[in-house]
Amino acid sequence: MTIAPITLHQPRRLTVGVGAIAEVGTWAADARSVLVIATPITAGFVDRLKLSSHVTVFDAIPGEPDTGTLDAARDVARHSKPDLIVGLGGGSVLDVAKLVAVLWDGEQTLADVAGPNRVAGRRTRLAQVATTAGTGSEAGIRSLITDPGKGNKIAVESPHMIADFAVLDPELTYSVPPAVTAATGVDAMAHCVEAFTNRRAHPMIDDFARMGFRLIGKYLARAVKDGADTQARQGLMLASYYGGICLGPVNTAAGHAIAYPLGTRLRLPHGLANAIIFPHVLAFNQSVAAGKTAEVAEALGLDAGLSKAHLLSAASDFCNGLGIEMSLAAHGAKADDLPLYASEAHAIRRLMDNNPIDMSVEDVLGVYRAAF
Repeated sequence: MTIAPITLHQPRRLTVGVGAIAEVGTWAADARSVLVIATPITAGFVDRLKLSSHVTVFDAIPGEPDTGTLDAARDVARHSKPDLIVGLGGGSVLDVAKLVAVLWDGEQTLADVAGPNRVAGRRTRLAQVATTAGTGSEAGIRSLITDPGKGNKIAVESPHMIADFAVLDPELTYSVPPAVTAATGVDAMAHCVEAFTNRRAHPMIDDFARMGFRLIGKYLARAVKDGADTQARQGLMLASYYGGICLGPVNTAAGHAIAYPLGTRLRLPHGLANAIIFPHVLAFNQSVAAGKTAEVAEALGLDAGLSKAHLLSAASDFCNGLGIEMSLAAHGAKADDLPLYASEAHAIRRLMDNNPIDMSVEDVLGVYRAAF
């Protein structure tokens, strides 16, 4: 079998460990003007960056940022004229930071760059400091932003959005609540698993995926139980980073497509939406990815050789055991809305076409009903 060519983009520099956030100031000692993009909570970490230059903070980033958020951040950048942009937060923050870095001082609009490889370039340095362990956005070349008018996600992909410097400091995740730790951890696992069982799967990315989901199996429950467990927190940050690497050349598949309407329509956090859907797509794909599915099950401490029904039950129990509420109804979904979600998810072909087995609209609706 011929192995397909692959191109892998990674941050030019990566620092991992307790206190690593302070390395940003040393690395950026020559910066004159810095724009830090954060949330009201993560803005509390700005002093730990040890920046010696003029610092502007934009912290109006909601859980699901939309085009209005991006416009506001871009306006702040045009006023402050940064020579360094620092994303300081979870995936939403890091995604906005990427887009601001490539758009603030150029003529291109978001519409101009939507899709793959349409960004003209970037002159502003970019540091990405993760404060959660879920999206792996600090590792990758993609950014997602919600279009409130259409109710969908706009995806931008470009090597120009890769970080010059990425930081994984487990201390920044100590205060992440157990429920968020659990949901974002399952999201990181979904990145790895969906790339692993993907039609476009690649042997090299498979190994990043394996490292990721094995770390999740080893450390997620520990971090949920004790938020200050440094070893567990660092393990999850690495798993999230590996998942982010998987997204570049391979990407996710049906699981993420089915989760997206839960974010745009129900306003569920991205990690939670993916956690609810994860067991259902894992079991659905088992028939065509049996060997790889067995590897995932083993990493999560589930029995080998489970039937589809038993795998769905066991994977759901894994998530329930982390304290994740797995019922869509409990999160405000209405049964009458599920067909709309299914049609929207099925239309996300950039992801659905990656799934190892075709899913009809009825198959997608069946997932939503089973999760209801």
